[in-house]
Amino acid sequence: MGQIVAAAAYSKGRKVADFTLDEGKQWATRPEHFVWIGLRDPSSEELQCLQQQFNLHELAMEDAIAQHTRPKLETFGDALFMVLYSPIRDEGRLQFIETQLFAGKGYVISARYGNSAPYSTVRQRCEAKPLLLEHGEDFVLYALLSFVMENYRPLMDCIHGELEDIEQTVLGRPLTQADVERIHGLRRDLLRLRRQIAPMVEICQELQQLDFPFIDKHMRPYFRDIAIHVTRLLEDLTGLREMADHAIEIGLLLESSRQSLTQRKFAAWAAILAFPTAVAGIYGMNFQHMPELTWHYGYFGVLGIIGVGCVGLFANFKRMNWL
Repeated sequence: MGQIVAAAAYSKGRKVADFTLDEGKQWATRPEHFVWIGLRDPSSEELQCLQQQFNLHELAMEDAIAQHTRPKLETFGDALFMVLYSPIRDEGRLQFIETQLFAGKGYVISARYGNSAPYSTVRQRCEAKPLLLEHGEDFVLYALLSFVMENYRPLMDCIHGELEDIEQTVLGRPLTQADVERIHGLRRDLLRLRRQIAPMVEICQELQQLDFPFIDKHMRPYFRDIAIHVTRLLEDLTGLREMADHAIEIGLLLESSRQSLTQRKFAAWAAILAFPTAVAGIYGMNFQHMPELTWHYGYFGVLGIIGVGCVGLFANFKRMNWL
């Protein structure tokens, strides 16, 4: 069985009563009243009870039972059904917890599946603002949407901090396989976040245009505010993905620079060693008549030439920062 987190009736911005699940209809049909029911992991029996009371559309119930992959908004007559996703990190793994919203004249029903942030905070905020809660179902709908989108910000700030740490690490040492796997994991999480956030722009636009009895035209700017917030999240996601790409590019450039420096050192030492090799090779040729072969100090002279040449080459490469 699922858990009924809260079921309350409201009138003129004030909470007037708590009730059991099978009493929802009688409160929702009272003049100037609406009910707000919050469920966690509801069973099929509980959903059917709500369907019978509030005349929820069969297609909406089928959508509620089916598994979804992205946010969506469906309208059925003067009622709507919405699927939202809240992000959480469980042991470093990104997960999305599904929330389903049913809204119509006189009722708002939220069904949460999983261990996302509870909506009790939303209820407390709304009850603390009776003038806004007096708007009714549309304000509750706005508050729930806003809360879901707020859950993305701390996660994105956390990813931003991780990417900054990676950038500092890359500047100090070469990229390791663990670094590359970590960056790849963050880029994959960013793509998954975009997949869940992007449809919210269209959903907010549809909410601004819906002509429903329970959505007041004065609430449309609130839905527009959520759309602006979603747009900013998408812009930040683009920036975070660019940070991840730049971290890889910086790592590759620095690694290329380090390899180039190593290659220059090898080339410099090879040139230094080539000089005595060349001199020794000349004097190792088996010709009978060669200068300095019979000279008493010829051996020491050749060693001196080799030493001076090697020191000169070393000093020159040092001046060029090759060594």
